[in-house]
Amino acid sequence: MTKHTRRVFLQAAGVAAASAALPKFARADVNSKIRMAVVGFNGRGREHIEGFNEQLVALCDVDSNVLGKGAEEFDKKYGRKLDKFSDFRKLLERQDIDAISIATPNHLHSYIAILATQAGKDVYCEKPISHHVWEGRQLVNASERYKKIVQCGTQARSQKAIQEAVAYVRSGKLGKIQYVVGTCYKPRPSIGKLSKPLVIPKEVDYELWCGPAAKAKLYRPHLHYDWHWDYNTGNGDMGNQGIHQMDVARWFLGEKTLSPRIISFGGRLGYEDAGNSANTQVVLHDYAAAPLFFETRGLPKSKEAQKDWKHSMDDYRGSQIGVVVQCEHGSVLSTDEYEKTEVFGPDGQLVKTFLGGGNHFANFLDAVRSRKRSDLNADVLQGHLSSALCHTGNISHQLGEPLPAKEILNLVAKNERLHDSVQRMLTHLTANGVDVDKPVVTAGADLKMDTASEKFIDNSSANDMLRRHDRQPFAVPEIV
Repeated sequence: MTKHTRRVFLQAAGVAAASAALPKFARADVNSKIRMAVVGFNGRGREHIEGFNEQLVALCDVDSNVLGKGAEEFDKKYGRKLDKFSDFRKLLERQDIDAISIATPNHLHSYIAILATQAGKDVYCEKPISHHVWEGRQLVNASERYKKIVQCGTQARSQKAIQEAVAYVRSGKLGKIQYVVGTCYKPRPSIGKLSKPLVIPKEVDYELWCGPAAKAKLYRPHLHYDWHWDYNTGNGDMGNQGIHQMDVARWFLGEKTLSPRIISFGGRLGYEDAGNSANTQVVLHDYAAAPLFFETRGLPKSKEAQKDWKHSMDDYRGSQIGVVVQCEHGSVLSTDEYEKTEVFGPDGQLVKTFLGGGNHFANFLDAVRSRKRSDLNADVLQGHLSSALCHTGNISHQLGEPLPAKEILNLVAKNERLHDSVQRMLTHLTANGVDVDKPVVTAGADLKMDTASEKFIDNSSANDMLRRHDRQPFAVPEIV
């Protein structure tokens, strides 16, 4: 047993030992109530509370203000008092809790989820399922090893309209897929920048908030939410909103591995602030059957349009936040109006509309009762693969270098579709006052991947970025 394996074993044993010391409770079965807790609910977690309200027995958050307010609001609305935890590790010791849902910042997703499976809990984990590629694979391994149900919060997978559209395209009715374009055109103004480090609110346990991530000084005005735009804790908008559309795009393609080639173009442009993730980006995932392009834009249509960011975003063929699937004999448009997906003929006329929604939370509960991973609409493996596509795109970006537009266009000249995406991005930046003739747009590293091992080929720098050097004692366990 290696030192690392022994540490992981002792960590799991510690959780199990602590649980064994508590009073015994009956586990949930097909006919019993599933007892749940929500971990992290300053944002998306509030929807988790609504979705799982009948199952909830506890809430957990490292911000005591958020925790107290959430418990009070739940009691007022539903007439029930919930147990409160500030440390999720104490929560996991509760043997009478069957499952947890996780809506913390991204850097904690896999870490908490893996420890939860080791403690005997099923898990609903928000997207992205991971912060790095390696830890996502460890969560897949944990789900299999501990026989736990783990659902990713990519709720588009439970929408009837998209399910039927995917089946329609993959049946061949529109011919072969030629390419897929996912878009995340969402207004993201500057988050500002402080001259001195942010004073962490006393109500926040910053040690637990950081967890495996570096305990860094922050120069943004707000601790919460804007962590998305810091690669230490978030994954940019491609890994925030865009993961939903990345998942739908890969779903249409039917790809079951990471992409064999990845390259990114973009940057954080149009303003200077405390963020370091790209707000403008084109990523190519060059699958052999058909390429997947992903486009992120946080700036509006133009400099003039910055007077009204919310209502002034570009679109690509009707898609602002969505997916365009181009086939031989037509195309499909799936937007963030998840209950409707449209099919167009070769000349662009609307020929078919799929309608219908679904309940992703209910799907998780059904699978917890059946104990069948196959009942999940967004099993952890699907979440891992789609999350990892966001991560590898960001790795390409972070290993790149800024170049003038002319040089970037020369790099993509032989790929018509990539050239089109990059040219439209450069035009968009110019309209927002960015001088792209200067070396400001980053041309990412052209990466090749061994999809079986999920490691890059002949690029040690890229492989180092597949896994974070976790801060102790919060290291993500390796599950073999």
